[in-house]
Amino acid sequence: MPARVISGKQVAADIRRELAGRVERLRAQGVVPGLGVVLVGDDPASHSYVKGKEKACQELAVHSVVRRLPADAGQEAVIAEVRAFNEDPSIHGILVQLPLPDHIDEQAVLLEIRPEKDVDGFHPMNVGNLHIGAECFVPCTPAGVLEMIDRSGVDLKGLQAVVVGRSNIVGKPVAMLLLSRHATVTMCHSRTRDLPAVCRNADVLVAAVGRPQMIKGDWIKPGAVVIDVGVNRVEGRLVGDVDFAQASEVASAITPVPGGVGPMTITMLVKNTVVAAERTLG
Repeated sequence: MPARVISGKQVAADIRRELAGRVERLRAQGVVPGLGVVLVGDDPASHSYVKGKEKACQELAVHSVVRRLPADAGQEAVIAEVRAFNEDPSIHGILVQLPLPDHIDEQAVLLEIRPEKDVDGFHPMNVGNLHIGAECFVPCTPAGVLEMIDRSGVDLKGLQAVVVGRSNIVGKPVAMLLLSRHATVTMCHSRTRDLPAVCRNADVLVAAVGRPQMIKGDWIKPGAVVIDVGVNRVEGRLVGDVDFAQASEVASAITPVPGGVGPMTITMLVKNTVVAAERTLG
């Protein structure tokens, strides 16, 4: 029986409906959630992504400000924009669109964001709090992955979870979130021995390695839940890190590409911004 498809579009739509009510309650108390974005350079993907964020904010009546800087902008100019957002009471969340040009030290810029406004979850304070289980902002894509798992009705407690990919943006935070839900977590990477065999042990498999259709159907444990974070362009179409056609014949549930994890990222960014605004009211 083919796997049930977990639609990120549907889950994101459900969350946005919930957020609309929270935004309305905030506005009734005189608070309009605000997101400040710093965008440097002319990368088409970054510009497209920021436009998507602006649209999502507009739909939910969230205040959005984008500061666009040229590709040759200096590091101090970028930091100045971050500091201005830090001091702006109408801005509750700050996002610096990555990647930044090579001549700018990303970590130096991210360190300037106040942790309580770091809605991307990349400040070391939020990263550390995630690891010790304290209140924090979770990076948006991993947060979206967990929402999809939760809303698909999967109880993670005691399950074997395998994460393929160990990036700071997705792999490591996803592993910590799964661990916080009492899953037994294995992290895999390019030096993992016999990766297919490790994947076959997974009740929940999260693929975030950035290699198109690397994970084949015979890598999947029958009945597993497969979350495909990968987005790869192959011959003019988008595919994930999982061979969807093969895997969907083995798994019990699977996310598609496109239309899976992708729509969740911007939604979770807006959610974090709304949470940041709510915290200003205590």
